[in-house]
Amino acid sequence: MAGQTIEKRGFRKRPRRKSRFKPLRRAVRLPLWGDLSLRLGAALFLIMIVVMIHWFDREGLVDNFDGEVSFLDIVYFTMISITTTGFGDIAPISERARLVEAVIVTPIRFAVFFIFVGTAYNFIIKRSWEKWRMAKIQEQLSGHVVVLGYGVSGSQSVEELIERGSDASNIVVVDPSEERLHEAEKLGVNVMAADATRDETLKAVRIHEADSVLVSAGRDDTSILIVLTVRHLAPNVPISVVVRADDNELLARQAGANNVINPVRFTGLLLAGSAQGAHIADYLADLASVTGRVQLVERVVEDDECGCAITELKTGGRGLRIYRNGRAIGFWEEECQSLQPGDVIVEIVPTENGNSRGDGHSNGNGKSEALAEE
Repeated sequence: MAGQTIEKRGFRKRPRRKSRFKPLRRAVRLPLWGDLSLRLGAALFLIMIVVMIHWFDREGLVDNFDGEVSFLDIVYFTMISITTTGFGDIAPISERARLVEAVIVTPIRFAVFFIFVGTAYNFIIKRSWEKWRMAKIQEQLSGHVVVLGYGVSGSQSVEELIERGSDASNIVVVDPSEERLHEAEKLGVNVMAADATRDETLKAVRIHEADSVLVSAGRDDTSILIVLTVRHLAPNVPISVVVRADDNELLARQAGANNVINPVRFTGLLLAGSAQGAHIADYLADLASVTGRVQLVERVVEDDECGCAITELKTGGRGLRIYRNGRAIGFWEEECQSLQPGDVIVEIVPTENGNSRGDGHSNGNGKSEALAEE
């Protein structure tokens, strides 16, 4: 009897769980309420114009019911005229009134008609199409950047990615806070309101097809859990994570993070640098942002650079280090005098805000361009 009860329970149909995330979306140029207000405002403005025209030319109208054309009759006649109903109880009789109807009221009638048709198209057809399009984009995401957490660090990273030339439509932000996501939408990125620690959320943004993943959940334990989940679903995707406690850096790397960033430690480096020199902290901050004069760039060595020294890069940048077979090699070491295929170079290059060749290049007189400017 007990066995039969257990068997029956085993075959009991489980209730279907609701999705833990909302579908991917992207901000429209004009909010729903704003678009609707503009359209209704335009239609009411045009209707009021017709009302005023009919009122000032009411002597050219005749009311077949009581022979008197009141303001209420004008409003009534305007509405049935614009909607092309035309009951015939009020009609234009003078030549001027008929000319006004033909030349002024008729174009306004068409304008109001197109406003309402356009509104129906925008709110029914277009928005349904947008939902379908975003669903297709979500199904075909590939080579995108996924930002898990849109706090201070996450928002700064998204803004910096866009500044560096990344397409906003190629960035997906996942955060449970709708308020934060509204801010992210203003940048033109794709957003999803969801819990990034859930497998189904990461599968929905096709984490295994991502080019890179940036994790900044605000709490070290949550960030490390997200890293574990991402690494489980996407074994080969590069993961960068923000942690604030030194003890958690090793845990984040063991969880699968390729890069572990400690903002507290970086702030300490800037403070220590400022104590050693007035310009060291300024230069470090300059290197970290594309809005400065110079920036750090990591790239794979080009074919025509193989065999050259790190000081002879084709980009005109200043090579600092190469990574070869997982080992970091400084620009002063002998291996950097002959670049090999597959080497990863870290170099300093000028930005649009820098001078023509960046900091530290000689201008031919033995002085750097930066010093020559000063």
